Amino acid sequence: MSGLKSIQKILFSLLLVAIISSCNVRRETSLFTSPNDVVTDTITQVYVVNDMGNQNIYTIKTQDRLLIRNLQNKDFLSPIGANSNSAPNNILSEKNQTFEVDSMGNITIPEFGKVSVKGLTRKEATNKIQQLFEKEQIAPIIEITIVNLKVTLLGEFRAQGNYILEQDNLTLIDLIAQAGGLTENADPKTCKIIRGDKFNPEIIYVNLQDIKSLASKKLVLQNSDIIVIQPLKSVVASKKIQNFNNYIQPVLVLLNLGLLILTITK
Repeated sequence: MSGLKSIQKILFSLLLVAIISSCNVRRETSLFTSPNDVVTDTITQVYVVNDMGNQNIYTIKTQDRLLIRNLQNKDFLSPIGANSNSAPNNILSEKNQTFEVDSMGNITIPEFGKVSVKGLTRKEATNKIQQLFEKEQIAPIIEITIVNLKVTLLGEFRAQGNYILEQDNLTLIDLIAQAGGLTENADPKTCKIIRGDKFNPEIIYVNLQDIKSLASKKLVLQNSDIIVIQPLKSVVASKKIQNFNNYIQPVLVLLNLGLLILTITK
């Protein structure tokens, strides 16, 4: 009987360890944590740490790469000579439509030569190039994408990875839609946007359960934003306990075997 009680105590102790170890499991598996992280369960809408203010619409800088399309006739606008990957004979592809902004703030369009775009917004650059074509009595529909502007989705999104900011004023909700939404394991209260200086970032916590969060201007995405959503506590705890069970099962088998031998030998 004393042997049975000892085994029961061991089993109870193991269960207690599993419960205690699962209490803090989400932090153990969370991405980009810091000692100053807030408790997301207390956030009702949007909470900002190290607020950097609302930045203006992005303006083009040197070394930016512009993908310029003529939506009416892609064969008309050719980047021949703009980079080493240009194709001969005016043959266009997604790869060779990119124009890099040089150190002087210009791009080189074969039809017009150097065009200054540094300091312009995407819309302003589009209008400028549109006007150049119109002077030649050509009326194309010009579209510009700054292909080096991106944000990164990590965690409980259906499609993680890097996403190009193809338009101005793209919001977090727009991007979540592009990613196919959240997984069934996602905790919508734990959305976090890491923005700006990676050594001293602005951190934006968003409770996606509250519709009022959508009104925040902080949800307009900026270049190099990192967006993370953590799994539900219950999901992480369940996985933790499952992993614990995988380790403890062989121990239980040995204990049962010991109990059986103890019973037989009495």
